[in-house]
Amino acid sequence: MVPPSEDEGTSRRNFYVVAIYGFWAAISAALGLPALVYLLFPPKAKKVDEWIEIGDIGRLALNSPVEMTFRRTRVDGWKVISEKSTAWVVKGAGDQVTAFGPQCTHLGCAYHWEESKGHFLCPCHTSLFASDGKVVAGPAPRPLDRYQTRLNGNRLLLGKLESPEKKS
Repeated sequence: MVPPSEDEGTSRRNFYVVAIYGFWAAISAALGLPALVYLLFPPKAKKVDEWIEIGDIGRLALNSPVEMTFRRTRVDGWKVISEKSTAWVVKGAGDQVTAFGPQCTHLGCAYHWEESKGHFLCPCHTSLFASDGKVVAGPAPRPLDRYQTRLNGNRLLLGKLESPEKKS
């Protein structure tokens, strides 16, 4: 037997080295390109004023808060989530409607309407809020957050939830 010459061994070795580097490059491209697209090109959030119809205000009593439940669709990256939410709705004179967010402004606990006291009460830390959302007592640092509201006949539409101190 004749041992292989130097040129034959080197070319075989080069073939295997090139093949291994080629496989690495293909695997890196297959895994890396989608990751780069994900990181560099996030989905464009649609800046649409989203108004959600939550119910009829014709049957609401004046100055008596009612908790209304509705479904809202939220987009989180590529996920579209339909979630249940609530708002405390107060109908004032002349079909003036205010809708409050469901969380206390102290630590985000759920509060409820105390008919006997005529206030919203957060049971966790005893914050009290008037029917107009202002702080009456307790550790809450600011009034209740409000939804933007719009009426379509007797149908109430809700927009974004805003903090009263950010309104200008």
